[in-house]
Amino acid sequence: SLLEEAEELSLSLSHQVSDWKFVLLFVPADSMCACSPHVAADVKAVVQEVEAALQLLQKRLHHTLVHVVVWSTYHQQDNRCDCMRDESINQRLHKATLLKTLQDSLSHVLENPKWHSKRVDFTSVLQSAPVILGPITDSENTLSDINQLAVQLWTNLLQPSTGQAEVMDSSVITIPCPSQERPFLRTQKNSPTERDSKASTLTDPVMGTEIPCTDRSPSPTTPTSVHELRPGDIKVVAAVGDSLTAANGVGAKADNLLLVINQYRGLSWSIGGDENITTVTTLPNILREFNPSLTGFSEGIGNVDSPKAFLNQAVAGAKSGDMARQVRILVDKMKNDSRIDFHNDWKVITMFIGGNDICDFCTDSVFFSPRNVVGRIRQALDILHSEVPRAIVNLVELLNIVPLRDLHRDNTLGCPTWFVSLVCPCILKPKEGSSELQKINDLNKAYQHAMRELIDSGRYDTHNNFTVVVQPFIREIFLPTLEDGRPDRSYFSPDCFHLGQKAHTLMARALWNNMLEAVGNKTFTQDFTAGIDLKCPSETNPFFRTAVNSNYTFPGPRPTPAPVTNWGSDFSCVNTAPSNSVPTSAHRLRPADIKVVAAVGDSITAGFGAKAKNLLQLRTEYRGVSWSIGGDKTLETVTTLPNILKKFNPKIKGMSKGQGKRQTGFNMAVSGAKISGIPGQVRRLIDTMKNDSTVDFEKDWKLVTLFIGGNDLCQYCNDRASLSPQNYSHHMMTSLDMLYKEVPRTIVNVLEILEMKGLRRIKRDSLGCNVLQKYVCPCFLLAGEDSTELAEVKRINRELQVETEKLVYGGRYDDREDFAVVGQPFFKNTIVPLNADGRPDATYFSEDCFHFSERGHADMAAALWNNMLEPVGKKQTYNNFTNARNNIKCPTEV
Repeated sequence: SLLEEAEELSLSLSHQVSDWKFVLLFVPADSMCACSPHVAADVKAVVQEVEAALQLLQKRLHHTLVHVVVWSTYHQQDNRCDCMRDESINQRLHKATLLKTLQDSLSHVLENPKWHSKRVDFTSVLQSAPVILGPITDSENTLSDINQLAVQLWTNLLQPSTGQAEVMDSSVITIPCPSQERPFLRTQKNSPTERDSKASTLTDPVMGTEIPCTDRSPSPTTPTSVHELRPGDIKVVAAVGDSLTAANGVGAKADNLLLVINQYRGLSWSIGGDENITTVTTLPNILREFNPSLTGFSEGIGNVDSPKAFLNQAVAGAKSGDMARQVRILVDKMKNDSRIDFHNDWKVITMFIGGNDICDFCTDSVFFSPRNVVGRIRQALDILHSEVPRAIVNLVELLNIVPLRDLHRDNTLGCPTWFVSLVCPCILKPKEGSSELQKINDLNKAYQHAMRELIDSGRYDTHNNFTVVVQPFIREIFLPTLEDGRPDRSYFSPDCFHLGQKAHTLMARALWNNMLEAVGNKTFTQDFTAGIDLKCPSETNPFFRTAVNSNYTFPGPRPTPAPVTNWGSDFSCVNTAPSNSVPTSAHRLRPADIKVVAAVGDSITAGFGAKAKNLLQLRTEYRGVSWSIGGDKTLETVTTLPNILKKFNPKIKGMSKGQGKRQTGFNMAVSGAKISGIPGQVRRLIDTMKNDSTVDFEKDWKLVTLFIGGNDLCQYCNDRASLSPQNYSHHMMTSLDMLYKEVPRTIVNVLEILEMKGLRRIKRDSLGCNVLQKYVCPCFLLAGEDSTELAEVKRINRELQVETEKLVYGGRYDDREDFAVVGQPFFKNTIVPLNADGRPDATYFSEDCFHFSERGHADMAAALWNNMLEPVGKKQTYNNFTNARNNIKCPTEV
């Protein structure tokens, strides 16, 4: 317990009376259950324990500054308490709220003067934000995240600087320094907490709307066509979605972050029905002016299970994958409620989803790809289409989420950035102007485009009593600003992420207007500051607009792309000329200066089974398509490193062609080779190059690629002594030493052994994959999932990579100007190639599900080439297997 630790610490420091001591008191939050009904009592108990620990430290220690830090680890799925397994629980929001509750409770306690007024040689202070450690993974980002936490702790030790900008770039570590004006470590007295936010959300403007429409009557008889629906014909409203439809934090009148957990469903823009249109603007309250007997809307505050939620089936934290479940529950409720005539009542159903998908995109780019997200939306719409008669469905395009970052880039607004980083990690992390941020912008647009494409297929216009209409009013949003240009927080709930009632008011008006605008001519920008006037049905256009009554022509599905017939690449580089004179330094080489290519390695470099279509062809070596040394055909149809280099120097020599060893060139690779065989391959390579009359051994620049280690690792458990990382390093050094001593004008690419664990996921229902795969690599593929044997071979995998790096960059090969060894690390963190459905894509692998297919070789070639153009220390350490034809990067002018 904290008290026991404080006791132990005070005893160990009790003899140091005159030395100043600094103590970090970490308060763990993970032992508490964030959704438990007892969470308030749990927080109180923790706070009391902290107070007891501080009293003990104050009593025993002198010359001591204590900083109290709320500490938590981030869990993608936090299932340690039963309620967190409930699908209607937004785990992140509950976790963030728990941390905020604990932070506020401790702040209240530590503001007590007894902690900083009794004695001048003891004080304690609470750090301003919790420290949250991200998930521990094997990726290189883990170290970066830990570095950022260390910087956060250090920054909070210092007196705060004024106008400090929020740091969102995890790739650059910036360590602040004490300044002349603020030279001290932070205490309550020298840096009092500012309790009042500089930009409060305390506003209570009128949220009602005036309806200017004079003709509010329904159709003379109940319409039979969805394309002839007047507002007064609507009898039922319903909605599915996430926290923006559940209305988290919408009615929070004070700047109280804890109110964001509340779901103000009665105020929800698309489905709320609190009060009436004079005080609360929502789509149902507008519709009730046309039909006072409308039903289905939600009222009051409560979760999805509360009776007053009614047909608002939105769940905070929901993603596209939750839509089918929400829709099924919604259909059941409509069928079984006595207030609804399911077959005859006309219904408006609004679906708004995708925000949480994009918030999680960076954790699994395939699962949250636009195709997969919209595929899950399609499943839900298909259910509505097949089961719900007399309905018009609003599919609201995903809002442009990136502008919300602006609220967290200006710390004068007092926005709780740490809180939003928990709720939506992928949006706040990227640096301004970075390629990662551009990727999110592109993804946002791709989600929107895929939604439009789904509806434009005409899939939901097969009969007259149902349609789906895309409502694009928040495709582009402009944040409301204050007179001084800063974002206006009053449109947002206290977390500066969820929307407040002012924004819900404008969204309700904008949705209504969109419903009255012709398909193909709808408003798709939203300037919150400008306000929105309500439109009315007209005599010429009295109906809610659909594709049919807008005379909109569906563009139809895009033409099916032609089947892929080769794995070539497009080439767009302009600077293909060699150096003006033949370089003398390996560090000044242009691609066109390379005259000779060569390679040593194992079955991968030999092209083992690369083009095999059956088991009989598996043992054939297709050396002409080998990623690092093959030279079949041209780059347009076969992607290999030599075929890329041929674009710079068509006369390059050494590449292997065809099958077998007839035209092997300088491809010395031997299938089944281990590292111990590489010195022999290097010996043969040197002798072959010396004896080749077409090669000027002394003057021609050579590029040698060395890739080895798979067989060492696959057989490691059968011969640990001779296949040890130490022996691996020794044989690698022997091989490189030979090249270094004997071969002039050479660059050596040394590939780190690939991370093998992903190969365990490659499956295909074939004899080769089911039977052969395991025996090709027994130590990795036969070991049990959580076995010590698998853990050991994973560790050896990493050690082989580390040994390679130490040898390559240890300085051993730095003394010759015309020789360089460069580590190319794109295999270091191997990402298993996935297909569009998020499953491992076996087409990158040969018939045994282990060796690479021609497609895999093509991707490896592009990754190797791109690694060669990247500076040492900034090379990409993974390959995400995209197989696009435009993957080839170009040398720059600089």
